[in-house]
Amino acid sequence: MKINTKDVALTAVFAALYATLVYVFAPISFLALQFRVAGVLRPAIAKKWVLAIGYAVGVVVGNVFSPFGAYDLVFMPIMSLVAGLLGYLAAKPFKGNYFVTGAVIATVIPISVSWMLNQVLGLPIIATLPFLFISEQIICLIGAVIFRLIETRFKWWKT
Repeated sequence: MKINTKDVALTAVFAALYATLVYVFAPISFLALQFRVAGVLRPAIAKKWVLAIGYAVGVVVGNVFSPFGAYDLVFMPIMSLVAGLLGYLAAKPFKGNYFVTGAVIATVIPISVSWMLNQVLGLPIIATLPFLFISEQIICLIGAVIFRLIETRFKWWKT
């Protein structure tokens, strides 16, 4: 569990890219009908656990403009870190499989967002969870495919 300078730099770039994508796609990044394009980055956590930290930091920065205040600035970054670490650990026996990491993260996050929307807006979890689950799985599947294609030519996590 050693963190070197390259890992810190990669984590910072990951956080910045995630936050930027949330901001650029803000109209579809929030609420019950969210389709968070930035989520395509999450499967990368399969190769480097420290990217879970970058993901959580990116969530904090990206959620600065969220309408949900403390829930999006404290609760969701914590859940993002937990989801990222669980995704990493689940993929480890499968040689860092992007699809496994993506599926795990895309299960934890919709449950967390649905609970948050229930607490903040009173929306029933049963009404928000199915759409969030589907959209998160699609985004993470796209991300896993992208990272798998990149990996065929470039071992980005080894640089």
